[in-house]
Amino acid sequence: MGSVKDVIILKSPEKEKAGIGRFIFTDRYSVFDWGKMPDDIVDKGKSICISTAYFFEKLEKEGIKTHYIGVVENGKVKKLNELEKLTDTIEFKMLRVLKPEIKDKKYDYSIYKKEKVNFLIPLEIIYRNYLPEGSSIFKRLKEGSLKIEDIGLKKYPVPGEKLEKPIIDISTKLELTDRYINWDEAKEIANLTNEEIEEIKSKTLKINEIINKEVEKIGLINEDGKVEFGFDENRNLILVDAVGTLDECRFTYDGIPVSKEIARIYYRKTEWFKKVEEAKKKDKIEWKKYVDLLPPPLPERLSILISNVYKAYANEITEKKWFDVPPLKEILFEIKNYI
Repeated sequence: MGSVKDVIILKSPEKEKAGIGRFIFTDRYSVFDWGKMPDDIVDKGKSICISTAYFFEKLEKEGIKTHYIGVVENGKVKKLNELEKLTDTIEFKMLRVLKPEIKDKKYDYSIYKKEKVNFLIPLEIIYRNYLPEGSSIFKRLKEGSLKIEDIGLKKYPVPGEKLEKPIIDISTKLELTDRYINWDEAKEIANLTNEEIEEIKSKTLKINEIINKEVEKIGLINEDGKVEFGFDENRNLILVDAVGTLDECRFTYDGIPVSKEIARIYYRKTEWFKKVEEAKKKDKIEWKKYVDLLPPPLPERLSILISNVYKAYANEITEKKWFDVPPLKEILFEIKNYI
């Protein structure tokens, strides 16, 4: 399926009818669009599964339609509170993935003008409550590909700034490298109506608000995160993929990252990352062929600590001890030494 999860197709989606699939969340991880990194993070898959199931069930109760059916234990589909042991698998309503073609080094999205229902919308929607150091916003402002007016700001932001109200950003989903776009382009490539754009924005803000409230209970700040949507058989908007996890969100505790950002910070200091950045400037589509260096594995202790962060988050967000690890705050105290 991808660099961090696998998919089992139980029933293939049809043109106008959803299928049924299962996500197996693995211990693999990915940073900077590289794909699978050289090592794994132990129990990451199970902790992501527990966390996203928790949020899917919470959002369903709040009136957000999703593709989630349940978690899977011994082949049976259950709700999270019915689980007797850990699992890395959820079952979901499966939509079609309609991939754009590459023509003359450009992506052709014309298929979305022909298809109306039962597909993944080829966009990632990003909400931003803060602008932490490392946010792509700063890089894009510096390059000139983004202006402060584009994101509703009156002055140039500083790293760590809390926004008066959330910014909703948008990027492509099915290209080899995610590409930030504006809402006009999003409307064009996915063939969306103005009403559908507004619904995507309002549902993203509601999801953001719910995640904010949940993580505040365990002392975390929800700086930013991403969500994905699709259209069901009746072109109703539904939330898909995963939500509220340390891979989808950037949380912090007292300024310390509580997310995949911990690994990103480590890799930004490597020679491999410099080559990745240089390659992306040469070719935005086939940049990987210009990187003549493989990423190094994480230091062993840092890998263990990141694993413990994922597990402690699952414990604390669900208020149930799934994993035998120290409290999240204790783990983060040691991680501070690495970042």
